[in-house]
Amino acid sequence: MKILNLTYKSKVYTSNVYLITGSHNAIDDVNTLIDVGRDPSIIDKINNASTGVGKKRVEQVVLTHSHYDHASLLPKIREVFKPEVYAFSRFFTGVDHLVKDGDILKIADRMFEIIHIPGHSDDSICLYCEEDQALFAGDAQIIIESAGGTYENGFISAMEKLCRKNVRTIYFGHGDPLSVNCNKRIRASLRRVRESITASPCIDYETCK
Repeated sequence: MKILNLTYKSKVYTSNVYLITGSHNAIDDVNTLIDVGRDPSIIDKINNASTGVGKKRVEQVVLTHSHYDHASLLPKIREVFKPEVYAFSRFFTGVDHLVKDGDILKIADRMFEIIHIPGHSDDSICLYCEEDQALFAGDAQIIIESAGGTYENGFISAMEKLCRKNVRTIYFGHGDPLSVNCNKRIRASLRRVRESITASPCIDYETCK
């Protein structure tokens, strides 16, 4: 799996937009955008990227959520590349396929699990690749530095699920990836959540202590 952040050093406000392609650009790899952002310069970058011979440059789009900085360019991306579009929300125009928690989706040459993680928005999802131990987090607040917030049960359940994963790298919706102590920091975040709400004990205490 190859990961290219198309909006690195973008000159407009946008989310990160990740172009995910297979390690060898095989014909059955599924070239994927995770989010589309709002910077039209990514179209030229996609056209200049190595996406494989005889393949669509973008075969599918997966939206981590429907906020404008992550999804504004979707109509143009659909017009130019005609991808299949996946998202959690059924209310967002331009979505071909609805995903739900626990779904498995092929992205590039890897399989990813969809994790619904409400909190930042009702339709927020993370995408986790067990083989590469990679997590695309969108804007989900999975790194929490202090106690004191309020958190809904769906978010807590998702964090408990993440505690049971082995995460080597986190790719955020904004900013640089995290590749140091990811598991430790996710578990510390869940502890801080639990400090904020004394109810709802952890499903698996050993993974979250």
